[in-house]
Amino acid sequence: MDDAGLVGAIAGQAKERPAAPALCWRDEEIGYGELVLRAGRARAALTALGLEPGTPVAVHAEKTPDTIALVLGALSAGHPVLLTSTTLPSDTEAHLLDKAGCRVKVSAVPSPSAGHVVDLSTSDGGTPAPLTEHDGGQDAVLFMLTSSGSTGVPKIIPLTAGGVGRFVGWASAAFFGDGPKTVLNYAPLNFDLCLLDIWTTLATGGKVVLVDARRATRAGYLHELIERHRVHLVQAVPMCYQLLLESTAGPHPAVRYVISTGDVLPPRCLRRLRGLFPGAQLYNLYGCTETNDSFLHPIDDAGADGPVPLGRPIDGVSALLVDRDGVVLEGEGVGELLVNTPFQAPGYLDAALTERAFVPHPAGRDRLRYFASGDLVRRDADGALTLLGRNDFQVKVRGSRVNTQEVERALLAHPDIPEAVVFGAPDTIAGTVLHAVVRRRTTDAPDSLAIRRHCATRLPAAAVPAVLHLVDAALPRTSTGKPDRKQIASTYSKGH
Repeated sequence: MDDAGLVGAIAGQAKERPAAPALCWRDEEIGYGELVLRAGRARAALTALGLEPGTPVAVHAEKTPDTIALVLGALSAGHPVLLTSTTLPSDTEAHLLDKAGCRVKVSAVPSPSAGHVVDLSTSDGGTPAPLTEHDGGQDAVLFMLTSSGSTGVPKIIPLTAGGVGRFVGWASAAFFGDGPKTVLNYAPLNFDLCLLDIWTTLATGGKVVLVDARRATRAGYLHELIERHRVHLVQAVPMCYQLLLESTAGPHPAVRYVISTGDVLPPRCLRRLRGLFPGAQLYNLYGCTETNDSFLHPIDDAGADGPVPLGRPIDGVSALLVDRDGVVLEGEGVGELLVNTPFQAPGYLDAALTERAFVPHPAGRDRLRYFASGDLVRRDADGALTLLGRNDFQVKVRGSRVNTQEVERALLAHPDIPEAVVFGAPDTIAGTVLHAVVRRRTTDAPDSLAIRRHCATRLPAAAVPAVLHLVDAALPRTSTGKPDRKQIASTYSKGH
């Protein structure tokens, strides 16, 4: 992306190719000219509310073409946009709006929790003025995203014009260098994955195929979208690929890039992806909302049987491993991953939280601010980095430290176990008891004894779950497609 900025780049596409398809939604296709026209109406509607440029607005992030137009209109008018999940509890949302300084919540979709509804279907004052970039400088905030809130109230993460521009520039070169692409957008609109799926795609003149959230767990629907629109690029969390692989549909030879991100992709799933997308380059992409994408690993068939490495740092990325004593590891070892990227947020809106999470180099070797990811990573002798789990997924069992995500990976290595969640629960006698909630493909295999034997060949004795909960229904998921660990632990820790 050049100096035009995100809005300017999309407006430029509309000027050069107004009839080119920009968004596909259900049975509707929206061209660039129509998208920019609706965005102009949105900007006029926000101006009519009396909002001064620089005033943040909250946008109800129900994924539709009109919501995307509303975001563009707000950015064009100089309003930082807080994208609020459609599933937020009302008290949590009220806290976030207050923290972000949003005077108004707007929506393009009428609903009981939508706030002020902006109607983009008609123009009361004739054709709106051409959409233009609001130049607030590189440090101006464009988007305000939120953390998952898994450890409390979600944190607000501001993304600046400079950071977004640098990300779009990198993603354009990495995946769109030979021309516009048709891209499947699986993630919710309020997630950072949309910086590639939606905003980079639009800035480079591509077509975004929007997945309807209400049908996102239907494998047949996803296959049909990919096939009908001849999608070139798919970026999604592993759950999406597992859904696709559980169906007999496919293959999809038109897909050229398949990107797995947001969680660990099981090796057996990886092996089967090659057959589903025979003409695609497969990638593992690592990043946090606070830093955006950090590592990219091109996956080849030779590495399909072991843990997928994080990959090499993206251009401009600096990364460190730090042990429990805060010492930077230079060679082999396990430590917390600290990352600095050209795209990262300047911090959280809360200064105290920023000070704890965005830290200087532990040894003072540079002047960068690193994000302390909380992810535990192993560096091998050859320098390869692999993700082990989270700092907060460590529990002590009979005096031994156990990472519950490593136990989950061992369980998922069984061909008849598509889902597993492991957690430690307090016990009056043992201190901590390890529970595993396991979904089996069929009701008759494997049984508890077979699962324990499977674990015993892969894990130390303390890491073999003491309590197994065998289930046949899919485990609850969060809006990001990850297991809802809070709900699962709450449900299955009530008695052994």
